[in-house]
Formats: sequence, structure tokens, C-alpha cells
Amino acid sequence: MGTLSALLELAHQRAADMNLPYQGALTPAEAHQVWQLAPGTKLVDVRTRAEWDWVGRVPGAVEIEWLAYPAMKPNPDFLAQLRHQVDPEAMVLFMCRSGARSDAAAKAAISAGFSNCYNVLEGFEGDRDAAGHRNRIGGWRHAGLPWQQG
Repeated sequence: MGTLSALLELAHQRAADMNLPYQGALTPAEAHQVWQLAPGTKLVDVRTRAEWDWVGRVPGAVEIEWLAYPAMKPNPDFLAQLRHQVDPEAMVLFMCRSGARSDAAAKAAISAGFSNCYNVLEGFEGDRDAAGHRNRIGGWRHAGLPWQQG
């Protein structure tokens, strides 16, 4: 387990290397460590209700859809819901299925005045393998981190 400062420095360096407008990018294992080590940190899962119900949930995560299922259109209330559930000064770790929607959510949060945002790379399910299946290459579940069936 790394120290909080070492984990955040690594995340900040990734953000600089990737030219990200938010504070950093963490692997699922790093994000879990940060979540445990930094009191008040919020993990915000921006997947859809269907994904939480059918794929799985992270216990203790704040759940706010970035795209509303089934139309997969942007949730017009995302920022209002985020402000209602998360302190803008808190460290916020955004996670989705594979890291793309959470990247967009982190960018939106930074633009809306949240000051300490991170993206969880690989997301909950990770990338597809050669057969097109998820949960075998990267991701929160593949890393053996806490989750439960929806």
C-alpha cells in the first residue's frame, strides 16, 4: 500500500502527462487506497441505474448517472445532484464502466467549481478482451476490490 502523498503525486503526474484539466488519474487499486486513506473522499459512480442493478455496485459509492438509461442521453441534473451529495471542496474520485464517462464527469465537475477531482482509469469493468468481454483486463472488479451484485 502506498502513502497518500505518493499515490496523489503519481495521479498528478499522470494528469500532467495526459494533459487533463483535473487533478489526477488513478488505477482502481490506487483509487481504493486513496478512498481509504483520505477521510471525506467520495467515490462517485457515474454509470447508469441498469449497470448498478445488473453489473454491480461499489458499497459506499455515491451513484449519479452521467448518461440516463435507456436513452443514454446526458443527465441534465448531474451537476445539481453532485452538488447536493458531494462537498465541492472534497476529494472526488469519478468512476464509470471503463473510464470515459468518468473523465467527462471529472471535467464537468472541475468546470463547475469542484476543486479536487480524479478519474478512475479502467473503470468498474475495464477494457474488452480479444473476445469482446469485460472484467478480464483491468477494472475495479478485476482488481478484486469491494463490490456487490446489484
